Amino acid sequence: MSIRNRLIAISDLHGNLPALEAVLADVVSRGQPDLWWVLGDLAAFCPWPTETIARLRALPNAAFLQGNTDRYLVTGQRPQIVIHSEEDWDNLRGWIAERDANFRWTLDHLTYADYAFLRELPPRLRIEVPGYGAVAAVHATAHDDETFMPPDTPDEQLAAAFDTIDARLILCGHTHRPMDRTVNGVRIVNDGSVGMPLDGDPRPTYVQLDFDGPDCQVTIHRVDYDRQAVIAELERVQHPARSWVIQRLKTAR
Repeated sequence: MSIRNRLIAISDLHGNLPALEAVLADVVSRGQPDLWWVLGDLAAFCPWPTETIARLRALPNAAFLQGNTDRYLVTGQRPQIVIHSEEDWDNLRGWIAERDANFRWTLDHLTYADYAFLRELPPRLRIEVPGYGAVAAVHATAHDDETFMPPDTPDEQLAAAFDTIDARLILCGHTHRPMDRTVNGVRIVNDGSVGMPLDGDPRPTYVQLDFDGPDCQVTIHRVDYDRQAVIAELERVQHPARSWVIQRLKTAR
């Protein structure tokens, strides 16, 4: 794939098809991009896992990488639960039951083709933009797909999280919080989340990169959509993680 001047990065869709459709419509209203990058966490948590994957795979000139929840679905691995208190210990069995039921529900609603697609996704993307240089992407950091790097991460820690990537600009997701920082001459941009923003603003976010020779204009866009429709569908299908998801859809926290 090649790029002339515009790249759109989206991530952390989590099976939220209405949010994705709103983002796609907003992108197209600004002009069809040369390239789409989808930075992982495509299916788990919301009611439309297979439909979301199908919609993403229909995008023209799209490249994908694997997020941590995609990995959980295809490997059977699960996120670790850390116990900090006796109260956490008392809640542990419920947390594990909800966690496992959520991923089982998602798997029940995926096809084998969906599974095979998620299984083969790479951990990184990279492209050379003529006149600009290398642009790369990972889901969370250069070292793994789970480490959490919020927007206020100190420069030293942020630089260390991406220190094995040789690129002028690095894109990532995972935190569900948009970010645009430059550390040690490397620009690090987090596109936030389409399906479940967690920065206090429930509107989906995506990143638009416009290249012009050695320059790149980075724009983080927000789009509104009908969150109540997602909440209603979670309730209708009796999704096992619906209380957890609904709280986050409402508060973005």
